Amino acid sequence: MQERTLSGNVFQRKVQAQSFALCIRNLIFAVACITAFVFSAGAQEPKSTEPQAETAKKANARPAEITVNAPEPFDGASVEKLAAQCVTLETEAGAIEIEMIPEAAPESVRNFLNLAATGALDTTTFSRVVKDFVIQGGNLSTSEKWGFALAKRMTRKLPDEPGLVKHVRGIVSMARPEEANSATTNFFILVGDGHHLDGRFSAFGRVTKGIEVADAINHAAAEGEKPAKPVRINRALVAQCRK
Repeated sequence: MQERTLSGNVFQRKVQAQSFALCIRNLIFAVACITAFVFSAGAQEPKSTEPQAETAKKANARPAEITVNAPEPFDGASVEKLAAQCVTLETEAGAIEIEMIPEAAPESVRNFLNLAATGALDTTTFSRVVKDFVIQGGNLSTSEKWGFALAKRMTRKLPDEPGLVKHVRGIVSMARPEEANSATTNFFILVGDGHHLDGRFSAFGRVTKGIEVADAINHAAAEGEKPAKPVRINRALVAQCRK
């Protein structure tokens, strides 16, 4: 009888240990999600004159899940290699092709190429529009694959890289809150000029084809700056730019 009781106690302790480990795992995931949500909420104050950060298989095969903190495809790539890459956003409204400007903002380019190449942008939406000014994407919490890995990815901050590139129609730039060096994954495409952003935001790309798609997204029905039906990026493709 004593031996049976001891065996039962050991089993009970194992069950308790497993339950505790599961609780810790769920707590870590909840903290990551709350962090991304708080960042998104804090950056969503509508300012029609400035983009605000929101929180929250292609040419090369990619893993089904994004590995947190694993090396990404364009880590360590030279400016020349970055400049040779173009990104196509295949949206529900049509394709938008973007060339990179790494000589102006190399880390912003590297970040955007990594997001596209790893599939982090796939199924996300253009979740903010300012009429005749910008469309904004890159909020990973709008992804159909939203989970711990994407929440963690949204916490990586970039250095500001304000350069000589002017914020005119067709330019792609990083969105961020008021805090310096706080850009993460949010980006915006200008459909109108935004010279007041020059020297403050990191312009890293330029639309070469499909600006009319951006116009259509910008002019769709919206309540304030929130689209009535956000347009989804079905997938983002990275490939060598066509000559």
